[in-house]
Amino acid sequence: MHLAVFRAAFQVNWLLFDKMSSPSKRRDMDVMKLMMSDYSVETINDGISEFNVEFHGPKESLYEGGIWKVRVELPDAYPYKSPSIGFLNKIFHPNVDELSGSVCLDVINQSWSPMFDLLNVFEVFLPQLLLYPNPSDPLNGDAASLMMKDKEQYEQKVKEFCERYAKKECIVNDPTDESDEELSDEDFSDGRTDSDDDVAGHADPLANC
Repeated sequence: MHLAVFRAAFQVNWLLFDKMSSPSKRRDMDVMKLMMSDYSVETINDGISEFNVEFHGPKESLYEGGIWKVRVELPDAYPYKSPSIGFLNKIFHPNVDELSGSVCLDVINQSWSPMFDLLNVFEVFLPQLLLYPNPSDPLNGDAASLMMKDKEQYEQKVKEFCERYAKKECIVNDPTDESDEELSDEDFSDGRTDSDDDVAGHADPLANC
């Protein structure tokens, strides 16, 4: 769905939203909506600003059947500032950094609007990313190159990664539990260069899954 059309579809609901509501109230409401949905949400440090979400590959895509743990961190200014999103277990995709899990998605990194919420991220934005990769703007150059030069080989490698890294047993244990305190800021990335505070996935969290 084109971004302009998507914005228009949510305009009415956004106008009904109380513009005086504080970011913290909106954050609480959006996290609660996500927790009440069909997604498994795992909070970190007993807070709601940082959590993991179990995300399933969209149907009729190369990623169907895969399960990923996606790290989400909400900045203090959410929803006026976009959430940080990162895959914790590996995924082979032109627009996802293979090591950090950072996502290259304009609607999150550049075109975010407070009319969007967390359900949009998991029900629309991430599924669209997996359904329609953009090799012309890659974070994983190898995946982008392979997709353009040998699509059959690319599809095979995507499925191999899903089989090896995107199974239920790969996300049972939180890979950040024992290592968060030892990681520096350089170990985290959300694909934006103008924010030092946002956290996404960290390097190779489930390499031995």
